[in-house]
Amino acid sequence: MMKKGIFTLFLLTFCAVFTLTAQTASKNQAYTGLWKFEAPYAPEGFTSGTIDVKFANEKFSTSISFPNIGYNLTGESAKLEKDTFTFTAYVEGMEVVIHLKLDGDKKMTGKAVYFEGEIPVTLTKQEVSK
Repeated sequence: MMKKGIFTLFLLTFCAVFTLTAQTASKNQAYTGLWKFEAPYAPEGFTSGTIDVKFANEKFSTSISFPNIGYNLTGESAKLEKDTFTFTAYVEGMEVVIHLKLDGDKKMTGKAVYFEGEIPVTLTKQEVSK
């Protein structure tokens, strides 16, 4: 009888951990992908581009591209806390902290914060052809 109780407890614990892991992976997956961004009030050349968000080895990574000026950079310290995705980018040596929240399945909205203030940012998820 004791073995059956221990086995049941083990099985319930395993199911709970598996469910939580699946929910976390699903939540992380919602933020990953190639996103087109618009920041109309940003300095010239930095008003649009793409942000590629990846999740591997239990952490996020970001890369940003400004095709209008041929400028690419890698984001740093990408993390998801509660419902806010945040990362830091150094644009021409200037620290810019980006804060984003999901707005549906294919949109994120937020702001880019730098020493002169805040700039509204909108991201739209791009379909990847297979």
